[in-house]
Amino acid sequence: MDDKTKGIVAHITLIGWIVALVLNQGENKGELASFYIRQMLGLVILSFVLGFIPLLNLVAWIVLLVLWVMSLIGAINGEKKLTPIVGEYFQDWFKAL
Repeated sequence: MDDKTKGIVAHITLIGWIVALVLNQGENKGELASFYIRQMLGLVILSFVLGFIPLLNLVAWIVLLVLWVMSLIGAINGEKKLTPIVGEYFQDWFKAL
């Protein structure tokens, strides 16, 4: 599976993220796939954190959906596009992936 495909698969639910992570190990590790694996891990964690704030719940889900779509479009185009505001943090915090 190529990097672009692994990046797209990482966007398809948590199971897709796990599949992309497993396929992106060892000599099959690709820079684009790793980039989107880190971005999606950050978005998943952010969704759990924001889900606990009752007053912002609907707004948070809309914002997360927009961020997810923007990230997916970048993966489909094969470009490294950081998630606005938090993408650089995700790349730094999860650089081991």
